[in-house]
Amino acid sequence: MKITYTALSLSLLCSAFQLSSAEAPAKPNILYIMSDDHTAQSIGAYGGRLAGLNPTPTIDGLAREGMLFENVFCTNSICTPSRASVMTGQYSQTNGVLTLDEALPPERQTLPVEMKKAGYLTAMIGKWHVHDEPATFDYYCVLPGQGKYFDPTFEVRGSKPWPDSTIQKEGYVSDVITDIGIEWLEKRDKTKPFFLMLHHKAPHDMFEYAPRYENYLADVEIPEPADLYELDPDFGSVATRGKDDSLLNRIGTSVSKRHPIRNYGMDFDVDPELSDREYTRQSYQEYLKRYLRCAKGVDDNLARVFAYLKEQGLYENTVIVYTSDQGMMLGEHDYIDKRWMFDESMRMPFIMRYPAAIKPGSKNDMLINNTDFAPTLLDLVGHAAPSEMQGHSFKAALGGESIPDWRTATYYRYWMHLMHHDNPAHFGIRTADYKLIFYYGLPFSMEDMGKPTMWWKKDISFKIEQTPAAWELYDLKNDPQETRNVYGNPEYKEIVAKLKKQLRDTRAELNETDAKYPHIQEVIDEHWDD
Repeated sequence: MKITYTALSLSLLCSAFQLSSAEAPAKPNILYIMSDDHTAQSIGAYGGRLAGLNPTPTIDGLAREGMLFENVFCTNSICTPSRASVMTGQYSQTNGVLTLDEALPPERQTLPVEMKKAGYLTAMIGKWHVHDEPATFDYYCVLPGQGKYFDPTFEVRGSKPWPDSTIQKEGYVSDVITDIGIEWLEKRDKTKPFFLMLHHKAPHDMFEYAPRYENYLADVEIPEPADLYELDPDFGSVATRGKDDSLLNRIGTSVSKRHPIRNYGMDFDVDPELSDREYTRQSYQEYLKRYLRCAKGVDDNLARVFAYLKEQGLYENTVIVYTSDQGMMLGEHDYIDKRWMFDESMRMPFIMRYPAAIKPGSKNDMLINNTDFAPTLLDLVGHAAPSEMQGHSFKAALGGESIPDWRTATYYRYWMHLMHHDNPAHFGIRTADYKLIFYYGLPFSMEDMGKPTMWWKKDISFKIEQTPAAWELYDLKNDPQETRNVYGNPEYKEIVAKLKKQLRDTRAELNETDAKYPHIQEVIDEHWDD
């Protein structure tokens, strides 16, 4: 009896151990997918004016299976700074990447470093665009700079020093990046969970799409934004329009003929002899169709990746994130590109699927920004974020919990005064109900004054100069399209005072003041009480 009892006990213990092991969830894999300039209003799940075109069925399916975040914003709406904030969990002045020109060296590539400490196999594939070698990843295969849409070259770890070891692939870039990603997943060390950053170039300009999409939307009239042809008289300020609208043809590149150096009619060879309205209509239609064809290529390739995960039994235990590095102006206010603090530009689509923590079809309206991504992903794998990260984990919100003392405003700053797309430098805060913007109108380096802007054509050439300083306030509840600046309205006097204090406190807290830039601080001081 004793032998039988002991054998039975051991058998039960072994069975219990096996059951416990089977029920204990393994560390989740993480697939972080980021496209370039894929704005939320072009994704069906966000319900904007383009949703009826069904532009993103795969991404929409991901939202139905997971959580759609409605209020996620970048802190600097331009590629390199936004990517640096994702990698570091820090705002631009702290991580040192203010513009497109600064690099993120390996010692500041914090997210993959910490993921490796947590036991993860790490890979970076696709658009990198923070200049220095992504040396902290176990594997990388990245586009040089913006990369090419067709037959792209990739920088890889090899016998030559970075960035001289390269490979070239034939095909369309979204297809190729997906191929490389699936190949890495197939060949990876399967004894470790993976952290894969799969970054697409599309739909960045100049919107070169795969030939198979030539007929996609060809016979469709794309819905237009309400103020494409005519701005509300109360839109903007002297900072963005000039006195008596004297800067309308200078500030912000356009869809229409408004901007004489760069507008998408010029870029897409629309007949300049057309009437202003017809020129604008044709420019907009061509812009949106090219843009959405590039986005369609990304969406179709996501379906390929998800199918692979399902075939390999990886889908259910993989945290899948879909996002972009920022938003994009799709003709709203007759603007193109990003950089602005308007929601279409600073809002990031952010969708997360993870069945172990997220109920299908969930939505979240917390004010989140891209400094929060790294702390959250690390929290999901049970690894503490380094203290130098300024963002915060929103892991608890995935299960529907509220997070005490979460931010009530998100900070934004664009530094590249009048560069590339002629946007004046500005900063501000966005709360759930309001957006306060201060345009100070100067480059961070006075050495840039007088230099030509990036784009000039024919006999017209613009140079970088100081532009007027001014405040703008938008009431997001009553004017979600941000068409009317109510800063000077006396009904908002108390709100302005409260937001200015919050803005000042936030800048101090986040190391985002202008102590290093006295020429900017002088303008801020002069106009703070305007």
